[in-house]
Amino acid sequence: MEEFHKVRRLPPYVFEQVNRLKASARARGADIIDLGMGNPDLPTPTAIVDKLCEVVRDPRTHRYSSSRGIPGLRRAQANYYARRFGVKLDPDTQVVATLGSKEGFANMAQAITAPGDVVLCPNPTYPIHAFGFIMSGGVIRSLPAEPDENFIPALERGMRHSIPKPLALILNYPSNPTALVASLDFYKDVVAFAKKHEIIILSDLAYAEIYFDGAPPPSVLEVPGAMDVTVEFTSMSKTFSMPGWRMGFAVGNERLIAALTRVKSYLDYGAFTPIQVAATAALNGDGSDIAEVRDVYHKRRDVMVDTFSRAGWNVPAPAATMFAWAPIPEPFRKLGSLEFSKLLIEKADVAVAPGIGFGEYGDDYVRIALVENEHRIRQAARNIKRFLATEAGATDNVVPLAVRR
Repeated sequence: MEEFHKVRRLPPYVFEQVNRLKASARARGADIIDLGMGNPDLPTPTAIVDKLCEVVRDPRTHRYSSSRGIPGLRRAQANYYARRFGVKLDPDTQVVATLGSKEGFANMAQAITAPGDVVLCPNPTYPIHAFGFIMSGGVIRSLPAEPDENFIPALERGMRHSIPKPLALILNYPSNPTALVASLDFYKDVVAFAKKHEIIILSDLAYAEIYFDGAPPPSVLEVPGAMDVTVEFTSMSKTFSMPGWRMGFAVGNERLIAALTRVKSYLDYGAFTPIQVAATAALNGDGSDIAEVRDVYHKRRDVMVDTFSRAGWNVPAPAATMFAWAPIPEPFRKLGSLEFSKLLIEKADVAVAPGIGFGEYGDDYVRIALVENEHRIRQAARNIKRFLATEAGATDNVVPLAVRR
């Protein structure tokens, strides 16, 4: 039977191939160290869980909630932006709660995209940034992911050679998967460009609080005038180790927030009210929970970079996020990221995310997630050291797993 139109527009889900191989290996008894999916292993802070348990006992909170978020939650997010970025937001018109930033991006795409609209998107990038718009009938034009001096010229080429004129530009810094961080000066240039050409900026700031070196990453909304053209998405998943709670936000331009709010009103009733109340308490906290999470990832990053380097795999130290963007070791690069990731599972009992899953320009890399404790990261390094010692000289004879099965 022929696939439906929107499903046909989506490529095969690369990560599912790795997940199936991982599950098969575990079924055979292999101890797979999973550094693939960015699924935090840290427990949600006790005070947040306690607040959830307290509120859930009130049966009044079991009814439908508010799609755009309860007022206290929206106020808490506005206050967070004021403290962290010095950005003033109206919680009634410039803040909407989302079911994680992924849902927010997808529904924003539905709200603003007409068939054939062009969206400028970094490559590699988090898949929903592109595929939310593709599913909504849009067309993606790829940009380099680095926030450097080549970015504005690439934007100019995108504007010149796109018909129709691009609707929106997607930003994601600190970046998933590359861990690149943007400066406020970079954002100033991008905002000036967007206002000149009348295009929308959609910024994914999910990793704003997971940083290790230098100053805290800025928000594009810190730039004067950015509010005229920008919506920014954040998530509590990594910041507070709340991935399964599905709590995020979109903030910024009133017209765009109103469009997203209207679409959401037809699709959901918002997160479970006790979750929203617990999230409010988290945002109104003293910041110590955020600092503890950041410290854990910082230590894991240092252990991973050190032990993997001594194992023979030099992984650049990420300045932010819970990921490292690692070049495939040279003897294996010709395999591509998917086959290399499969080989790591089969030969080293280590799972990583293939870079091709984040875009065609990611195929020389894999993403390593810091979602195992320091002991397990050291164990992964020992496994990789044995793998590199025994397999590096045999890559000419490697047959892709897809062919072997």
